[in-house]
Amino acid sequence: MKHLFATAALLATMIHAGHAAAGEISLYTDADFRGPKVTVRDTDPNFVHRSFNDRASSVVVHSGAWEVCEHKDFGGRCLVLERGEYPTLGRFNDQISSVREVDRRRDRGDGRGGNWGEGRGEDRGEYRDDIRRDRDERREDWRDRRNDERRGPPVELYAARNFGGDRVVVGGDTGSLRSKDFNDRAGSLIVREGQWEVCEHDDYRGRCLVYGPGRYPALEGLNNQASSVRRLR
Repeated sequence: MKHLFATAALLATMIHAGHAAAGEISLYTDADFRGPKVTVRDTDPNFVHRSFNDRASSVVVHSGAWEVCEHKDFGGRCLVLERGEYPTLGRFNDQISSVREVDRRRDRGDGRGGNWGEGRGEDRGEYRDDIRRDRDERREDWRDRRNDERRGPPVELYAARNFGGDRVVVGGDTGSLRSKDFNDRAGSLIVREGQWEVCEHDDYRGRCLVYGPGRYPALEGLNNQASSVRRLR
């Protein structure tokens, strides 16, 4: 009987340890961990059943390492996130369709997390070729855009994401976007030269983010909240 109790206790301990070691990830609909959230503790190949497909904008990894992918069944581009807080998801914003816990040491990159992947070929050589081809295409596209955009104004603000909707041009310090009828309206941004500070309140107050030359299809953390803009250098 003592042996039976000892075996049962050992089994219970093992089960408890297994649950404690299980990973956990929470995904939020808005940046900075706001809005409705879902918490996942096991593999989920399709967020459709949670009514959470393509809705995540920030993530907290409570434990473990998690692979988040843009398509169901872990297809498309994937990113491995380790324990920590991710207030914005960059190009993965509103793109996540499946998640699963992964072994940090498994043979996918260097296992440190934060590595972008494109596709998932059976052969690692094919996988690397796909990555190289995609990188070359993006580099060429970036050069074409840079050549086209150098002739434009220093800063352009757009009312919608992905450079849609109304547009205003900013050529110098603007203490209030009300003067351009664009207060709390910016959803995307193009910076062609310099370093620009974008702030949520008039006169460069409140939360501010600095943007260098580039295209920003979404203003994570400042979407529809920008009220002033100025050049830093």
